[in-house]
Amino acid sequence: MGIFRRRKKEAAPGCSAVVVAAGSSTRMGFDKVLAEVGGQPVIVRCLKSFQEAPGVAEVVVVTRTDLVPEVARLCQDYGLTKVTKVIRGGDTRTQSARLGTLECSGRAKLIAIHDGARPFVTVQVIEDAVAQAAASGAAAPAVPVKDTIKSAREGVVDETLDRSVLYAVQTPQVFDGDLIRAALQKALDDGVELTDDCAAVERLGMKVVLTPGDERNIKLTTPADLVVGELLSEEAPAL
Repeated sequence: MGIFRRRKKEAAPGCSAVVVAAGSSTRMGFDKVLAEVGGQPVIVRCLKSFQEAPGVAEVVVVTRTDLVPEVARLCQDYGLTKVTKVIRGGDTRTQSARLGTLECSGRAKLIAIHDGARPFVTVQVIEDAVAQAAASGAAAPAVPVKDTIKSAREGVVDETLDRSVLYAVQTPQVFDGDLIRAALQKALDDGVELTDDCAAVERLGMKVVLTPGDERNIKLTTPADLVVGELLSEEAPAL
């Protein structure tokens, strides 16, 4: 854990958050955004943490066209006052993230991008990433990899990677606003589809600083993840 950096909260300027929840939920088999964990919709649990995070000034939610009215209603019903817009996403995650950044307030120097399928993100994880990005321009929470990782081709192992330098990166990933807008547009222009937003700025030669993640900040992808989510919801403090 020694590589992680934690900045003081007062170092962070206002930040806009983009919560991307526009996926098709193919592997889940149903809309995971609206699925309940611990008696609350996944998207609500996710947004509550940003509502409580002092460093986040506003939230833009990006979701599928058919879910926009329901997500907007949930934000109103649960008093999520930081959510300023609920918009439709694009055909890919990169497109959706880019659309969200364009809707963020120009007053915020930073933009955080978070997976809407990570409902157990904590305020501490958010604040650490925001504060670090204020100092370095790009930051992301991460946890050390526990498993032994091997690279392979056609089922045959090429090599065993050094686990001591491997990290599983989480969200929110936080960036200078102008930087991430330009990086995402560059990726789209180049026809490159990315699995996370750090990769967009890395393509431009920008360094991303890792901050402490949380083992509970899991991404809900399959029905089995919802079972784990129910257990985590019993441990998580009410927001």
